[in-house]
Amino acid sequence: MKDYKTIIITSSVTMFVVAVIFGFIHFQSQDSYSSSENNAPYIIVPSKETDVIDKEIREKLNDDIYSSRTNLITKTVEKISPAIVGINVIEIREYRDPFFNDPFFNQFNVPTYRQKVQGLGSGFLISADGYIVTNHHVAGNAIKIVVTTTDGKQHDAQVIGTDKVSDICLLKIEGDRFSYVKFGNSDDVIIGEWAIAFGNPFGLFDVNIKPTVTVGVVSATKMNLGIQSQSSFIDMIQTDAAINSGNSGGPLVNSVGEVIGMNTIIYTAGSSGNIGVGFAIPSNKIKKIIAELKEEGKIERDFWTGIRIQPIDEGIAKYYKLPNTRGVIITSVDKKSPADKAGLKVEDIILEVDNYQIIDDKTIIGVIQEYKAGDIITFKIKRGEEIFTTKMLLEKK
Repeated sequence: MKDYKTIIITSSVTMFVVAVIFGFIHFQSQDSYSSSENNAPYIIVPSKETDVIDKEIREKLNDDIYSSRTNLITKTVEKISPAIVGINVIEIREYRDPFFNDPFFNQFNVPTYRQKVQGLGSGFLISADGYIVTNHHVAGNAIKIVVTTTDGKQHDAQVIGTDKVSDICLLKIEGDRFSYVKFGNSDDVIIGEWAIAFGNPFGLFDVNIKPTVTVGVVSATKMNLGIQSQSSFIDMIQTDAAINSGNSGGPLVNSVGEVIGMNTIIYTAGSSGNIGVGFAIPSNKIKKIIAELKEEGKIERDFWTGIRIQPIDEGIAKYYKLPNTRGVIITSVDKKSPADKAGLKVEDIILEVDNYQIIDDKTIIGVIQEYKAGDIITFKIKRGEEIFTTKMLLEKK
């Protein structure tokens, strides 16, 4: 009997101890889990609720990453791109046998032959009803112009007006709901500010129906390049945003989405690619020219001045005690001409025309071509020791 009772007591104690140990272990595991839940980077137990939370976290992270990548440049690109167009043209060009290219043959009536030539360039819409600005050298001489918009549609375009001197051409396509750009004030352009060049280099617009974008800064303003290929490039904006063949006619845009110029000239220094020196026609000049092209179809430049000039060399500079060879000297003045009425005289030295600094004869010829009949221009003149200004009315011939 005693042995039986002993066994029962021993068994009860053993079961109690086991229960205590099991309870302690269970308590410790709960505490561990709770601690793990507070400190662990993730929850192991999968459920529909945790899947939703994970998705929301991923979307939030993606939004944060996207937001950190967007800026004024990317927003401007998104805003301006729909207004950019690719331009394909066919024009007739006259050629003559290379044997007759020597200037000696210019005095003879050398026969030429005509040939159709395909070309391409860029342009940008300036109104919802389909007016497009591009360069004269892109579309001004074309017999057929096809404009491709960013929706992939192709439109036949007509020339409303074109001006070879300024290298500006105004086109029109049919429609009334196009995206378009807005012009900024090119007089307010800041050297060093962001510059974004849009266009159709090498015809890549036809590949993906989207403009190519390059970004740089405004390198310089008021660059007077004189006359090139019978066009006058005065007061140009210089940029290091890459401009390549086919970019001509595309807009140069600032970081807030305003067109400050039109991509027109590149310097390659003998290489076939871009070297970071490109030039754009300033927007204020474009606005002035297209307003008249829209109204008249051309720019009236049939005026005369009545003066003849020559550049200043070292000898002339020394004789007239000039600090440098900048400017031009008047060699003759026609009687009753606009120059005569303005009081200009032989041996007057022209230093500036309407705040354009005159470097040489090419510069003044380029500057004068900026105007039209009826304009009044101001000359800054050096006569002996005196420096003064005088105004001239550009009269029709």
